[in-house]
This record gives sequence, C-alpha cells and structure tokens, in this order.
Amino acid sequence: MTVRLRLAHTADLDSAELAEIRALLDAAFGGNFSDEDWDHGLGGLHVLIRDGSGLAAHGAVVMRRLRNAGRWLRTGYVEAVAVRADARRTGLGGRVMAELERTIERAYDLGALSASAKGAPLYIARGWRRWEGHVCALSPKDGIVRLPAEEGSFYVRPCPD
Repeated sequence: MTVRLRLAHTADLDSAELAEIRALLDAAFGGNFSDEDWDHGLGGLHVLIRDGSGLAAHGAVVMRRLRNAGRWLRTGYVEAVAVRADARRTGLGGRVMAELERTIERAYDLGALSASAKGAPLYIARGWRRWEGHVCALSPKDGIVRLPAEEGSFYVRPCPD
C-alpha cells in the first residue's frame, strides 16, 4: 500500500483537513481529546500521512519556551500524535516522529512532549528521556504553577549541538 507524507503549517491546512485531523484524534483517543488538547496542537508544523483509506497518521510540533537552570530554551513541543486504529503497528507512528524529530533537531534547542502510558514506549525507543524534575507552567494570573499531573509523563529529547 502506498502512503503519502506531507508537512504543512497550520496556516496551510484548510478547514476540511483540520476537521479530518480532529476526527482522527478524537477516534484515536477514544473521545478523550479535548478542545484544549486540540488548541495546543495548532500553530506549528503538522506531519500528515495518508494511505488508500485517508488520513492514517498525524503529529504536530509547536514552539514553546521551557526554562531550565535559569535558561530559556526554544523548544519543539510534540502534540497531537495519533495513528488510525487499522494502521497501527505498521511503522507510521515512527515515520511521524522521525519527521517531527528532524524538525526539532534543526530548529530548536530541545524537544519535549507529554506521553500517555501507551505512547511512552515509542518515545523511549526513539531516545526520548523521561524528565525526572518538577514540571511547572507560567500562568498570567498565578505566576509559576506546578503541574504534578504532568510529572512522570513528561519527556525531553536534547538536540545535537
């Protein structure tokens, strides 16, 4: 079966493509992909893989700033990675990640992502490392806020110098 891979910025995706991506994510996450999750995956570069049945896999990388040891790092944050149920275990998740990692290595100081228990083995096998420290966010209202729910599922991938 022939598959086609496409890279596109959110601005280059039309409303039908965005709806198709959202439908894939909703199905892949069993209805647990929120509007907030969706918003986090927009504004960056998308990897779309199509096969004879349509959109088979997707992932996005968006720019974030992470602070570590007093230094702000330009971070390629991986969001919205999913593979259609009938296309899983065929290597498409790895192909999506290879494209996202290539982008991260060329454009960012660091890669980061939050992984589910099911997704973590893919990332670990690709060299991502679980972050052992605290995870916090900078809130406009509350300042620095610890995110304990993210701890244990936060992974990073240093970029080569």
